[in-house]
Amino acid sequence: MNYTKMGMNEKEYTEYVESKAEKSSLLKNCIIAFIIGGLICVIGQVITDIAMSYGLEKKLASSVSTISLIFIGALLTTLKLYQVLGKFAGAGSIVPITGFSNSIVSPAIEYKSEGFVLGIGANMFKVAGPVLVYGVCASVVYGLIYYMSKIFF
Repeated sequence: MNYTKMGMNEKEYTEYVESKAEKSSLLKNCIIAFIIGGLICVIGQVITDIAMSYGLEKKLASSVSTISLIFIGALLTTLKLYQVLGKFAGAGSIVPITGFSNSIVSPAIEYKSEGFVLGIGANMFKVAGPVLVYGVCASVVYGLIYYMSKIFF
């Protein structure tokens, strides 16, 4: 930002921005994030328990829970309710499964007017793509280190 055009120096501009910025309580935000993130996890556990009560093994019930949470996150994003949750819950809404779903669906919705390939296909991994790349690369490095340690030690 060119604050000199506004007739301000850097210090004056910083003071102006801080005076206009909404103050937030760190403790309050942490508590709300903890509660909402915890509730999302409880919902996942309830889905797992229900699936197991229908006779599914724990691994399969966990998969059902994961898929259900991904679907719920995508549905809430599509209905523009996940953004409301995110504003209220802050970091609590970024629980890995639902947050990942939101980070895939949001750009897909935003760029759908540009078509399937150049719109949705090219943009849906804008947020989640780097996370996936670094996650896969880190797991490969970890796997190689683990494999080498088993050979030599």
